[in-house]
Amino acid sequence: MDELDLLKKDWKKQESSFQQIGEKEIYGMLHKRSSSIVKWIVIISVLELLLWTGISFFTADEEYFKTLKTYHLDTAMPIISFINYGVILFFIYLFFKNYKTINTTDTVKQLMQSILKTRKTVKYYVWYNLAMTAFSFILVFIFQFMYDPNIRKMVDKMSQNVDPNTFYCIMLMVYAIVIAVFIGLIWLFYRVLYGILMKRLEKNYNELKKIDF
Repeated sequence: MDELDLLKKDWKKQESSFQQIGEKEIYGMLHKRSSSIVKWIVIISVLELLLWTGISFFTADEEYFKTLKTYHLDTAMPIISFINYGVILFFIYLFFKNYKTINTTDTVKQLMQSILKTRKTVKYYVWYNLAMTAFSFILVFIFQFMYDPNIRKMVDKMSQNVDPNTFYCIMLMVYAIVIAVFIGLIWLFYRVLYGILMKRLEKNYNELKKIDF
């Protein structure tokens, strides 16, 4: 039994004249918890950005840029990356804004609205990252299939023994499976990373609904 449950249990033992004090104490604890959760969302999103930036920095060697040039993506990918980082920074700003809003909230109704807004922002953030990942994979696979000389040689060789349309369907299925696996892993990563925090925020929201305001 956590601190909030103990406080609620003790509150119920008190006389009705102490009800208002009990509500204020419960609200204060929920307010503190919610603020802490949103602060961790900000911290985790910043650490996540630093992680992906670090991975991109250490993998962007001469061979990487040579591959992009081969795929005719040496112009498109930097632009996409720039836009992507801009969008992620915007989400981090929204998380920080939500944190500041919750910190200055002084009513139950406002705190509930801030919690709902934060949960919605996190949901949009996760869906954006999943969509961007899928888009990047699809783009790279298409241009790889079109311009990679090794892929072209394999297509020409396999087409001698297999109907071209059948071979293209097989390649499409393989690409789709690879994309689905990576998207599933990233979704699982976000599920673990933000799912616990979102459940705690939801629990706080449900507790706030029980307070008579």
